[in-house]
Amino acid sequence: MTPHVTSPTLAAVKDADRKHVFHSWSAQALIDPLAVAGAEGSYFWDYDGKRFLDFSSQLVNTNIGHQHPKVVAAIQEQAGRLCTLAPGFAVDVRSEAARLIAERTPGDLDKIFFTNGGAEAVENAVRMARLHTGRQKVLSTYRSYHGATAAAINLTGDPRRWPSDTAAAGVVHFWGPYLYRSAFHATTEAEECARALAHLADTIAFEGPQTIAAIILESVPGTAGIMTPPPGYLAGVRELCDRHGIVFILDEVMAGFGRTGKWFAADHWDVTPDLITFAKGVNSGYVPLGGVAISAAIAETFATRPYPGGLTYSGHPLACAAAVATINVMEEEGIVEHAAHLGENVIGPALAEIAERHPSVGEVRGLGTFWALELVRDKATREPLVPYNAAGADNAPMAEFAAACKASGLWPFVNMNRTHVVPPCTISEAEAKEGLALLDEALTVADRHTV
Repeated sequence: MTPHVTSPTLAAVKDADRKHVFHSWSAQALIDPLAVAGAEGSYFWDYDGKRFLDFSSQLVNTNIGHQHPKVVAAIQEQAGRLCTLAPGFAVDVRSEAARLIAERTPGDLDKIFFTNGGAEAVENAVRMARLHTGRQKVLSTYRSYHGATAAAINLTGDPRRWPSDTAAAGVVHFWGPYLYRSAFHATTEAEECARALAHLADTIAFEGPQTIAAIILESVPGTAGIMTPPPGYLAGVRELCDRHGIVFILDEVMAGFGRTGKWFAADHWDVTPDLITFAKGVNSGYVPLGGVAISAAIAETFATRPYPGGLTYSGHPLACAAAVATINVMEEEGIVEHAAHLGENVIGPALAEIAERHPSVGEVRGLGTFWALELVRDKATREPLVPYNAAGADNAPMAEFAAACKASGLWPFVNMNRTHVVPPCTISEAEAKEGLALLDEALTVADRHTV
């Protein structure tokens, strides 16, 4: 469609933003946010009418695209009927959202605790695990992101943890599998799996298994680089948890609800954790919603013992209405299957060809509509295109690449030396090919920085 630009004016929006909005993860005086006038489907546009193909799904959450009419209508209808009600009441739309989610979780994860987003889901999953086991330590990987709240940011492995890291939150980090940059000197997926599991087993042994409440993993690490686990790894973690009475938490905040071509990424490896955290794709972020899917055993812990946690907006009716509509739309329109098809037949093959053409592409990995390209200065040595956690001049090659994408009308998801290909799961084949062609062209900018 042709973007319809309406008031307020660009100048007014920018002026109010700069005067009053305090932006996350940003040095406030150094940013110049794009003012967005509207969005639909796989695109959004600015006040000058310039369209951007959203290859980031915002923050990898608009799985059904922007402004899906059925979900917008469901929110409007719910607002006209019942805007809000406290969590202690039984509400039809809240119950239905919980039922639909529980029907799609693996195993016996049939109880749903609602939150307002992914970080809160992680906070509550950790609390449940600690209370269920009577233990305090939680293990997580270095290459991970679990949120920005107190426990979640300490669990996070990437550098965003550093300014808030108390070093005393009962968190122990370990190395997960990542064959391209193996911490275990592995040369095959089988070796990487076996050595990563041995490393985790050693970590458990030296930390004291009787002190460990939970191990939390992203089923497929997202912001950290979309490293799909080698066959057998998640099952191996499950076995270690069972052996030592440790709660296994899978963070599906980014990978869940169709993103990988399954309802949950864990389904690719037939693994059932004790707790699943979710958010983002559950209603494509149309209204803030997250939650924890809880196994029967952990739910039983709180059958006669009050769970000491809650949120004013837990299971908010508007958010739950959006979730019900989103899940129904995903079923009716075959969106999960479409994401799988795109990954197998469109995005995956195209990215493999792109990698062959560009000296800056060291590795392509992913599934469904969840992919990453690792950019390098030298394919032979695998030296990253920019150093770890680069900023300023050190990050110039990635900044130039991102700018080239945006100039062409492609909005990328860039983190460190990677660009992620994470469009809406509803993107058409034609739109996906359009975006891939723009990405192909922008990578010539990255190629200039190779050796």
